[in-house]
Amino acid sequence: MDTIASFFSFITTPVSWVIVQFHTVYGSIFGPDTGWAWGLSIVSLVILIRICLIPLFVKQIKATRAMQTLQPEMKKIQERYKNDKQRQSEEMMKLYKETGTNPLSSCLPILAQSPFFFALYHVLNGIANNETIGVINTSLLQSAQKAHIFGAPLAAKFTDSSADVVALDASLTTVRIVTAVMIIMMSASQFYTQRQLMTKNVDTTVKTPFMQQQKMLMYVFPVMFAVFGINFPVGVLVYWLTTNVWTMGQQMYVIHNNPTPGSKAQASYLERLYKHVTHHGKTRSRGEKAIVKAIVAKGRDRNEFERKFINGLNKAGLTAQADGTVVRGEGQAEAAQAEDGTSTSAAAPKRQQPKRQSKSQRQSGAAKAAGETTSLSKSDEPEDAQPAAKNAPQKPGGGTRSKAQSGQRKGPQRPKSPSKK
Repeated sequence: MDTIASFFSFITTPVSWVIVQFHTVYGSIFGPDTGWAWGLSIVSLVILIRICLIPLFVKQIKATRAMQTLQPEMKKIQERYKNDKQRQSEEMMKLYKETGTNPLSSCLPILAQSPFFFALYHVLNGIANNETIGVINTSLLQSAQKAHIFGAPLAAKFTDSSADVVALDASLTTVRIVTAVMIIMMSASQFYTQRQLMTKNVDTTVKTPFMQQQKMLMYVFPVMFAVFGINFPVGVLVYWLTTNVWTMGQQMYVIHNNPTPGSKAQASYLERLYKHVTHHGKTRSRGEKAIVKAIVAKGRDRNEFERKFINGLNKAGLTAQADGTVVRGEGQAEAAQAEDGTSTSAAAPKRQQPKRQSKSQRQSGAAKAAGETTSLSKSDEPEDAQPAAKNAPQKPGGGTRSKAQSGQRKGPQRPKSPSKK
C-alpha cells in the first residue's frame, strides 16, 4: 500500500490543501478540533471531486447509450455463433473496435477518483503515524488527531490494536463498532447502486458479455469494500461512504430522468411523460424534448415502450415532431394502427350475429321451408307433362275411378237438375 500511496504522492499536496481550506471554514463554526469540522471537510472534498467528474460521468452515459445501439448487432452475433463462444467473443471485440465503444466505460468514474482516494489515505495514514504531510503542519496534525467521529478517531482503523487506539484517546470497542457500521453501509450502498442499474436501467431483451460483467461487479465490489474496509482509517471510510451515497443518488436521478432504452425504467418514464404531455398538450422541458426527439428519429426501430408512447399520443390527438415538440392534430388513431400493422377499418360497422333460436322455432322453420320447397316443385312442373298424361292409355274403368277419387271431371261442369218421376 505504501508503494501505491507513493505513486499517487503527486496529488497528496493538492488534496491536503483542499482539506485544510474546508477545515478553516468549518472550524470557525464547530471548532477546529471537533470531528464535525474534519468530517465535513472530507465530505466537502468528495462533493468537489464528484462535481469535477460530472463531465466524465456524462461521457460514461453516452458510451453506455452507444452500447445500447449495438444491442441488435450483438444479438445477431450471439445467434450466429451460439455454439462457438470463442468466435462469439472475437466478433464482439471486433464490433467494439469498429464502432469505437468500450464495455468497460462504467468503471471510468471509479478509476478517475482513485488518485484522490489514495492521496487521502496517505494523508490520514500520516496523521495516524504522527507525520506531517502536504500542507498539514504540526498544529493541524495535533488538531486532526483529537478529532473524533461518533467517538472514533479520524485516523483509527478496525484492525488497530488497543494500544494504538488508546494513544488516540479512544476505546477499541467504540472504534470497531463505528468502523463496522460504516463498512456495512458502504458495501450496502455500493450493492444497491449496482442492483438498481441491473434491474431497472438495463435492456434485458439481449444478453451480452457487458451485462454479465455488470452482474459480476454487483456482487464483487461490495465484498471488496468489506474486505479492504477493515484496513481503512475512519476518515477514508467517511470519504468512500460519501462517494457511494453520491453515486447512488446520481444513478437514481439518471434512471428517473434519462433511462436506458428498452429498460423497465424507460417504461415507467414514458408512462409519466405520456400523462404529462396529454395533460399539458406539449413538452415543457429540454429533457422531455430530447427524449421525444430521439424516439421520433428512430422511426420503425422503436422498441415496444416507445411505440406504445407514440401510439398513445396519436390516439389522444397529438403528434410528436422531429424537433421534440408535440402539436395537436386529427386522425392520428389510424396512423397509430397502421404503424402497429393493424387494420385501419376500425370505424366500419361490426357484423351482427344472428339471434339464437329455440328448438321449437328451429323445427317450425324447417317444416315451413320444406313446405315451400314442395309447392315450388309442383308449380315448376312443365305444362307439357299434362297433355302427355291425357293421351296415356288407361285401364277400363280406371280412369273414371281415379278422376272421382281425385275430385276432378273432364269437360265443362253442368248444373245439377231435379230428377223427374
